[in-house]
Amino acid sequence: MSRIAGVFAALRDQGRQALIPFVTAGDPEPSATLPLMHAMVAAGADIIELGVPFSDPMADGPVIQRASERALQHHVSLRDVIGLVRRFREINDRTPVVLMGYLNPLEIMGYEAFAEAAAAAGVDGVLTVDIPPEEGERFVPVMKAQGIDPIFLLAPTSNRARIERITAAASGFVYYVSLKGVTGAANLSLDSVRDKVAEIRACTDLPVGVGFGIKDAQTAAAMAGFADAVVVGSALVSRIEANPRDMATATGEITAMLAEMRAAMDRGK
Repeated sequence: MSRIAGVFAALRDQGRQALIPFVTAGDPEPSATLPLMHAMVAAGADIIELGVPFSDPMADGPVIQRASERALQHHVSLRDVIGLVRRFREINDRTPVVLMGYLNPLEIMGYEAFAEAAAAAGVDGVLTVDIPPEEGERFVPVMKAQGIDPIFLLAPTSNRARIERITAAASGFVYYVSLKGVTGAANLSLDSVRDKVAEIRACTDLPVGVGFGIKDAQTAAAMAGFADAVVVGSALVSRIEANPRDMATATGEITAMLAEMRAAMDRGK
């Protein structure tokens, strides 16, 4: 059983849902990310989603776009991110790490070389925003051969045929984008998200994570009422942006938010 599957199985037995924070690797500087990852786990994170800096993060809103820009100022590369996971595994061999990014750096490195290096470092999953299943005929089997879960996005506009196509290619979990637009957008409709998660569940046994637009503990708890995982990104990254030269303050605010979300999600179990 993979680390991701193990986490979801354990949480399911406890009647709990996964809390998945996202941060961009190397933001605001390379030395900041590793201690932040450990701090997030201590605050209640079940899985970490680690952004790979990219020059054109088209699915991301301005907050995460600027996080990539800050990391790229320090020339943080895909290989650097893999090395960061390797260092994380020296202390933590339990918490799954999913790399979230775009296809271009993987193609430059090569699918096989990336999969081998990522698996050796302890990466558990890869969410590549701009590779749909139709274009993943080589990508998906290469990842799965190394025990890495390919994780795909589902959108509010995904119809049943599309949901079935995507969930057939995915493993680990599927990530439902809870609203139209980029990360950090507003206007979240809980009723619409609940209905779509039910539609997705009718097509797959994979856990369903929900992200985009989750900004506080109240929303996280509401999402945890019907999803298997809650993903929070921009709300955390904005704390780094507000304190780029004071990671102690940024980390304190991020961990406080995660602890509040974890407590609110658990109260509703």
